[in-house]
Amino acid sequence: MRHMSASCTSSAVYESRIEVPIADNNHNVTIAVINLNDNEFRNALSKNLVHKMLEILDRLRLEQVENDQIRALILRSTIPKIFCAGANLKERQSMSNVQVESWLRVQRSLMDTISDFPYPTIAAIDGHALGGGLEMALACDIRVVNEKAKVGLVETSWAIIPGAGGTQRLARLIGIAQAKEHIFVAEPVNGAEAARIGIANHVVSGEGSSFDKAVEIAKKICIRGPKALRLAKSAIDHGSQTSLDTGLDIEHAYYAQLLGSADRAEGMKAFVEKRKPLYTGD
Repeated sequence: MRHMSASCTSSAVYESRIEVPIADNNHNVTIAVINLNDNEFRNALSKNLVHKMLEILDRLRLEQVENDQIRALILRSTIPKIFCAGANLKERQSMSNVQVESWLRVQRSLMDTISDFPYPTIAAIDGHALGGGLEMALACDIRVVNEKAKVGLVETSWAIIPGAGGTQRLARLIGIAQAKEHIFVAEPVNGAEAARIGIANHVVSGEGSSFDKAVEIAKKICIRGPKALRLAKSAIDHGSQTSLDTGLDIEHAYYAQLLGSADRAEGMKAFVEKRKPLYTGD
């Protein structure tokens, strides 16, 4: 695995890449990394940070369509002890009610863009993720949390509610009763508790790195069939919003799309020949 240089480490948000060799090491695919890097505002969801994230995500999506080399996306923070502090309250204070409502739509579009990314997404949470910071992590497919990190939807402490998808995504993730208690009480939980109640997929020790664990997971994802990854994610996301019967129909339709694929044939051939498959996305 080779780390590629970052595009702009002085920016509030910047992109970097990790190359992952596939099969015979003559073919590489890519893990894209979005690095939150705004030390001044503790990665709060300022206009600058949100718009830069949207720009990066749009560029990654276009690149993925053009060459399909990006197989996973990781969100992480470069700032010690903080993933994302949530809303930028200094900016909010200067906004009218109409402006706040409009800005919430922009924030929600960021969360939806993360959620809709075609390949698996992982939030690597080595520091606190509060309010909108946790909402951003909830938009990812997988969450890895350091045991010392604090995560929580704390908005009711400020007489508001989560406004960028938190009430809906948390309830769908951990169940209605758990989500209600978490949002009503508005007290952050540590990484171990986040894993226990289902917010986190993995928890790492206080001296460990959630980013390293996220990379480990992403490397495993990268060697799987790319079209199968996209369709599996879509089947789960779309099917989980419907009845079981409709969800099963969605699963069947997506499975059928893979039957004539070159990658499916390669997977079966590699199994028979007892070698690692080399998937191309065809």
